[in-house]
Amino acid sequence: MVIRAAIAAWLLAGVLLAQPGRIVSTAPAITEILYALGLGDRVVGVTDYCHYPPEVRSKPKIGPFIRPDLEAIVALRADLVIILKNPLQLFPRLRALNQNVVEVDHDTVPNIYRAIGQIAAAAGVPARGTALNRTIQGRLEEIRARVAKLPRRRVLFVVGRTSGTLEGIVAVGGSSYLNELMSVAGGDNMLRDAVAAYPRVPAEEILARNPEVIVDMGDMSNPDGVTEAQKRAVAGLWNRFPMLSAVRNHRVYGVAADIFVVPGPRIVDAAREFARMFHPEGGF
Repeated sequence: MVIRAAIAAWLLAGVLLAQPGRIVSTAPAITEILYALGLGDRVVGVTDYCHYPPEVRSKPKIGPFIRPDLEAIVALRADLVIILKNPLQLFPRLRALNQNVVEVDHDTVPNIYRAIGQIAAAAGVPARGTALNRTIQGRLEEIRARVAKLPRRRVLFVVGRTSGTLEGIVAVGGSSYLNELMSVAGGDNMLRDAVAAYPRVPAEEILARNPEVIVDMGDMSNPDGVTEAQKRAVAGLWNRFPMLSAVRNHRVYGVAADIFVVPGPRIVDAAREFARMFHPEGGF
């Protein structure tokens, strides 16, 4: 019995030593995943755009997530650096600097689940990743079930455009994780047949497809500083198209929350907010 207990203690000590104690995140979604896994105390570096949870704002910064400062990352003496797949070839560059790197992707909902599992495994807490994924999946299914008998809404989600105008519109296409979340919430993405994740869409196409709901975050580059009056002003831009169903029925929503642009654990909050906008009668 004593020998068995000693072996168990030795194995546990080995597991604890193998767990990375210093982790650098190179994207807001990665940061949110780490905190949702209960690993916030191990995070020693984040990007300039990591804002949630609030305590992350006091963490050392490594620059923008699109082009992080590799020297700053190395200076943090991390045991683990977690990055997103990107065209800048960060993985080989960081490995050349003797960094322990894990690369993840989160462009679809299944990939978000996969990223959570990868991060949890790399951090030595795989069971937490499994539990977190089950929680997210369960909550999304609850939303899906609540809207199942409600009429589906034809939706346009604008993620970018020329500020203060309805020019240069970029919207959510079929290969974006947001397309999947809109479907969960009882919406049919007007551009779900688009190959690109975020295609440009001319006004003529919007008029032809006639969305029943328009979600517009095109002017919301800084969610923290956006007022309700600004959101109403964004919705008011669409009054130039009174023939659209969404405009006619006052179903244009200016939004700014970063839950819509950070593909991590808070996709549940995004889906719930979609459901509220698509189905105000649903009591969300």
